[in-house]
Amino acid sequence: MKYNFNHIYFIGIGGISMSALAEIMLEEGIKVSGSDRSNSRIIKKLQTSGANIYIGHDSKNISDDIDLIVYTSAISDSNPELLRARELNVEIMDRAEFLGTVMKNYNHAICVSGTHGKTTTTGMLSSVLIETDLAPTIFLGGEMDSLGGNLLHGSYELLLTEACEYKRNFLKFNPTMEVVLNIEEDHLDYYKDLKDIESAFVEYAEKLPPHGHLIVNESYSSLFKELKCSVVTFGLDNKADYYAANIKLIPEPSYTLMKDGEKITNISLNVFGEHNILNSLAACAAGLSLGIEPEIVARGLSDFKGTHRRYEYKGCLNGAAIIDDYAHHPSEMKATIKTASAYTEGKIITVFQPHTYTRTIKLLDGFAEALSMSDEVILLDIYAARETNTGEIHSKDIINKMKNNSKEAIYAASFQDACSIVKSIAKKGDTIITMGAGNVDEIAELLLE
Repeated sequence: MKYNFNHIYFIGIGGISMSALAEIMLEEGIKVSGSDRSNSRIIKKLQTSGANIYIGHDSKNISDDIDLIVYTSAISDSNPELLRARELNVEIMDRAEFLGTVMKNYNHAICVSGTHGKTTTTGMLSSVLIETDLAPTIFLGGEMDSLGGNLLHGSYELLLTEACEYKRNFLKFNPTMEVVLNIEEDHLDYYKDLKDIESAFVEYAEKLPPHGHLIVNESYSSLFKELKCSVVTFGLDNKADYYAANIKLIPEPSYTLMKDGEKITNISLNVFGEHNILNSLAACAAGLSLGIEPEIVARGLSDFKGTHRRYEYKGCLNGAAIIDDYAHHPSEMKATIKTASAYTEGKIITVFQPHTYTRTIKLLDGFAEALSMSDEVILLDIYAARETNTGEIHSKDIINKMKNNSKEAIYAASFQDACSIVKSIAKKGDTIITMGAGNVDEIAELLLE
């Protein structure tokens, strides 16, 4: 047993990363309990595996035999379970700190970070690693059919996980390899500006041991010149260590993987868009730096069929394809809409649910610009997530900003209203995209009912 805990209580146990940690602790033979605001498929799965889960947060849920409390960033300091744990002097860790503790048990730990693309790239690298005899343990920030969910519990040789920069949480990790995909303005409720975000990424990279590897998008490599570890770059041209030649995007993306002017192997993908060529190059650079054979890397990438909520095909309405996508940052949104445009004969109809008030305020211009790439835009209310509505911003502010760019958009006060609008305009050859990091995916399901 590599853990000193007998009973762990997870506050917010239904979250995608919290549930994976809870599941792995159950498999390690540790007693697991926890709570969440509402029931879900994930919670039911954990209950079937032996977890005791309460719906709703109550101080009475904290029993005397609990020796560790783990909580998510979404939990406030006034949470009654957290307050009770402090009264009882129970050890408390946030999710990132606990994952950092788990990481210490592994010989190698790979962390995939960046403002966007983390889940897809981690999924790609998962697909490569499960082709090897490394028996990896994998924590994914989404669900992937070939993993049977968001967790693969393997050996203590290698752990693969996503690493989020929010609140500098990734500084609590203990990686031996880091993959940095991109560094853009986001989480501006916490960071002052882009320079502040860059400084966090540099501090994170400095955690790597001298024998470690930083796999970084060539566009950001100048930030990491002082590192003692090996720095390996990837990109779309030959300025990078690993780069793509002979790129084809249609019908399926493919390219020749190159290094120092020499061909390494041919890569074919089953996920679309130029952004996924970049994500796959990151996975190639990481896999080859681990000593995995090029043909195994190529096979793993070819087998990767995507993760749920990442440009996921859901079905058809009136002959229009329905795609669900997690994009909630202007750069991600542009990449998704650009990808859809390449495969769509008719109109792009985007149903967007902004995620958090602070992000909507700070990136308002970017949202308006990205959504203007669609032919029809329907905006839902902002998904609050961890925030409280101060009345300072509304989805209609994006609509007004788009009007300034001579682009019309429609506000939908409810999911049903959004469905009615989509049904009235969607035709054969169109693509409908439900977009955002909240619960907008429910609209895709409603449209198919």
